[in-house]
Amino acid sequence: MNRARMILLGLVAVSLGAAHSFGAAQAQDYPSRAVKIIVPTPPGGPVDVVGRITANYLQTTLGKAFVIENRAGAGNTIGSKDAAEATPDGYTLLYSAASGLIIAPLLHPDAGYDPLKSFDPIALVGASSLVLVVNPAMPAQTVQQLVAYAKANPGKVNFCSGGIGVLPHLIGELFKARAGIDIVHVPYKGGGPSISDLVAGNVQMTFEGTSILLPLIQAGKLRALAVTTAKRIPQLPDVPTMIESGYPNFVTTAWTGLLAPAHTPRTIIAKLNGAINDGLKTPELLTALTRINYEPLGGTPQDFTATMQAELANWSPIIKSLGLDHTAQ
Repeated sequence: MNRARMILLGLVAVSLGAAHSFGAAQAQDYPSRAVKIIVPTPPGGPVDVVGRITANYLQTTLGKAFVIENRAGAGNTIGSKDAAEATPDGYTLLYSAASGLIIAPLLHPDAGYDPLKSFDPIALVGASSLVLVVNPAMPAQTVQQLVAYAKANPGKVNFCSGGIGVLPHLIGELFKARAGIDIVHVPYKGGGPSISDLVAGNVQMTFEGTSILLPLIQAGKLRALAVTTAKRIPQLPDVPTMIESGYPNFVTTAWTGLLAPAHTPRTIIAKLNGAINDGLKTPELLTALTRINYEPLGGTPQDFTATMQAELANWSPIIKSLGLDHTAQ
């Protein structure tokens, strides 16, 4: 080996060692000031609530403020785009869900961000089951009876959602296709009005999150027919899954998680991931999630990436089949 090559290799080794030391120092010092977490939904919704629980835990654990900033609008794309364009230094993060990360850019090709290229996943935090519910005036007591009723009354069963392209809408369309039934989507300006009209009997059915529906189910204002998780959930042990009801692979959850802009230092991603996974073992964080009917998730950044890839593969053909993939607002 000639002298020049030896010198070059030595310089590379020194450079790599310095980079490693710098990365370790970054992680040790992080955070040295307040961290902003953008939530692309309005205050008070499920993503915002779990995001605040996560922010409070990270603030307590890491010793600096983690401040939620709601930037809602345009189907979750405004806040998501802002986060994607932020400096990748760990001081601007994104707390989001499938609606903003996966579905919105499929609906809006000009959203300004790519779910897999624009962000570095940190960790999944929690997931809520969705529940198929009907107004109690409906005669159906099971999914099979609902399908039979819909087939006997084509075009007369309405299912509601908080708007075109939101998760309950797409799950309803998936159910419609899988069951081979003619049911009509009725979009509302938000989940609240949608559920209010369902309780009032102006529409007949929907799929929506457990955290929203459970009090209404317990009060007898809505009837639960099935959950969309792979297994039954503790809050509704007598309610079967969609799989048990005759629909294999019909599994969908409303998950949420923390991400950073792409190219954020790996050491910072690892530190935040470790903090979240440690937190999901503590009574404090587990109790807070259980109180709002969320199941803790955790895992590696790679697990989060795999979840997003699976969701893209799941929802892209459905959105294309509905002709929604070029929607612009």
